[in-house]
This record gives sequence, C-alpha cells and structure tokens, in this order.
Amino acid sequence: MEDGEAVPEATSVENWLADPDYAGVVWALVDVDVTRLMGKAEKINVTLPSLLIRRIDQFVAAHPEYGSRSGFLSRVAADKVIGREKR
Repeated sequence: MEDGEAVPEATSVENWLADPDYAGVVWALVDVDVTRLMGKAEKINVTLPSLLIRRIDQFVAAHPEYGSRSGFLSRVAADKVIGREKR
C-alpha cells in the first residue's frame, strides 16, 4: 500500500468450497485491520456542521468499537476509499 498499490478485494469462502484442490481442508476467517498498514497517522482539521458532529458523537457513544470521533471518521473514509468492507 505504501507503493500506491490497491488493496485486493476480498473473496468469499464459498468461491473455494467447490474447488476439489481444497476438499477436506479446515477454513479460518481472519479480519485484518489494514489501516495500521497505511502509515503514521496525521492530524488534520475538518469543518463539519455542528448537527453532524453531534450525530457522529452520539453514534460513536452507542458503538464503542469505533473508539472515538476520529476513529469513526477514519474507518468510514477507509471503507469508502479502499473498499475494505462492504457495509
């Protein structure tokens, strides 16, 4: 990713289940947070409407997996830009 390469799209396990080369194997799924591979975090200033900021803060309070407003904005932006998750 540092070289500007695109992150490959994930494929479904179902694509491989019918392949005889993989018959009888044990499958394991691992969720990898690729944002940690994107380099050092940089601080930026963003201007948003106050109502939107309040709604983001309420959403993050109800969904602690985002950690913070910045965590939420970073994850949503990464999802849209690099398409690492289909939501």
